[in-house]
Amino acid sequence: MNLSWPKGRLSGRRPPSNNVENNVSNILEDKVAVILGGTGGIGVAVAKRLAAAGARVVVCGQSETAKAQQVVESLPGHGHVAKSVSIAESGTLAALASDISALFGRVDILVNAAGFTKPVRHADLDALTDELIDEIMTVNWRAQFAAIREFRSLLDASGAGLVVNVSSISATTGVGSNIAYCAAKAGLDVMAASLGRALAPRIRVLNVSPGVVDTSFVPGRGADFNDKVAATTPLGRIGTPDDIAEAIEACATHLKFSTGTTIIVDGGRRLA
Repeated sequence: MNLSWPKGRLSGRRPPSNNVENNVSNILEDKVAVILGGTGGIGVAVAKRLAAAGARVVVCGQSETAKAQQVVESLPGHGHVAKSVSIAESGTLAALASDISALFGRVDILVNAAGFTKPVRHADLDALTDELIDEIMTVNWRAQFAAIREFRSLLDASGAGLVVNVSSISATTGVGSNIAYCAAKAGLDVMAASLGRALAPRIRVLNVSPGVVDTSFVPGRGADFNDKVAATTPLGRIGTPDDIAEAIEACATHLKFSTGTTIIVDGGRRLA
């Protein structure tokens, strides 16, 4: 009997999986899913999972559609489109909602996967300038609220609308890239609770809260950092984009009696 750990356990990375397209079902057939931040690591993984489940996916990139179009072309199924939007500008979110309404006449799922951060030591109060605080709050809280506000009528018309925001365990641990980022994510968790109540029963609002994920989201974090975190995480590795995407997919396909709460997907990192 081989009792050794699988390869990759202490390397901090999940062995690659090709199961997404092999488990295609039509559980989300005819649904339209909008993914803000759809060209980032988590956004791409979410797009692939929702498309494999039968949804038509709107992949939204930040500035130009070329990268979003590349993601669209990699998706299974059909009817997917690429869009660009500046989430910090509410007017562009309103225009996006109008465009998608004209294209599809509906939106069933809104995924807020876009975000921004910059590493600042928590003790370095001077480095966390007013300008950086405002930018972090705008991109990581106000933009998510504005997106929900602009898509509310379409999600409400669905009758079973779903919003999933990508939060972070930094919201509750207070350990993250900077203090303002922790605060913004804490605000996002409170927003889910408030809107889960306010928008029910026609729209559910859920947050998925990762720990460290193997993406380039936080500048300057590389393999050494990931391996160090993996070694002190109870499940022995850091998260992958697909770990988070799998949880978001579950919000749309299985957790249909849940709203106004945050689902932690961190391998037990917050326990370390």
